[in-house]
Amino acid sequence: MADAKGFSKAARQLKMPTSTVSRRVAELEQALGVRLIERSTRSLRLTDVGAEVLEHAHRSAEIREAIDNIASNHQSKVTGNLRLAAPPSISDSLLAPIVVAFQKEYPEVHIQVFITERIVDQIAEGVDLAFRVGPLEDSSLVARRILTYRHQLVASPEYLQQHKPPRTPQDLLQHRLLAFSFWRPENTWKFIHVHSRDQQSVTFKPSLAINEYDGLATALLAGSGIGDLPPIVQPELLRSGGLVEVMPKWHFHSFHLSLCHLGNRFVPRAVRLFKDLAAKMAPELFPELPS
Repeated sequence: MADAKGFSKAARQLKMPTSTVSRRVAELEQALGVRLIERSTRSLRLTDVGAEVLEHAHRSAEIREAIDNIASNHQSKVTGNLRLAAPPSISDSLLAPIVVAFQKEYPEVHIQVFITERIVDQIAEGVDLAFRVGPLEDSSLVARRILTYRHQLVASPEYLQQHKPPRTPQDLLQHRLLAFSFWRPENTWKFIHVHSRDQQSVTFKPSLAINEYDGLATALLAGSGIGDLPPIVQPELLRSGGLVEVMPKWHFHSFHLSLCHLGNRFVPRAVRLFKDLAAKMAPELFPELPS
């Protein structure tokens, strides 16, 4: 409750009614004969005794987790269920190869994968590991960065033969622009020049907006215009020349792709092993990412 800074949030994390959390704290105070929390209508504050009890509780939890981890590491077989969440943009090129390699090594682990664009609530939805792009706002998560990359502005050679290639961000406004988007009337691209570090932004109404990168890649390959793609989405398109980078001296900002799990609790062996394998395989699958 103290870590969650409130009975309601603690109740959600523990998956029990708020009244139950409040009652158990009251029972503990009665059993110890001391007040652990000062309550008001707007806030909660640990008493000095409460803070000391919390410190010992943290130490006990750390010892228990260490014992559980040691015991888990000495099990001969890795079994159980592993629930993953990931965005659609990495399901084919990154997630599938890692899952296949993991199950070859640990065939008795059953894996469930939830593909979604939204940020999942790992507590409420029971997700063990989530692939997340960008900064984390949830301080209860532990993240391990596995890739760093920037999106690339791309088009088909056929489109660029038929239209004068843009040299600056403002030139893009003379082109058909495709964007990853969901019900937004306008999009903004922010660029930084590789040499001068000059920064420019372009706001535009996309000719085609779609919230799925594979579909966007298909449209770009067909010569529909210019758009941005993560380099981990159908990377063979750039390798084969089906798509080429546009304005290579103007870059988008970089992103971090991380694997996240809940902190302050026992981490099953399957979760740790999958995270380690993903951190090893991801750079091998994409050895030359633009960043």
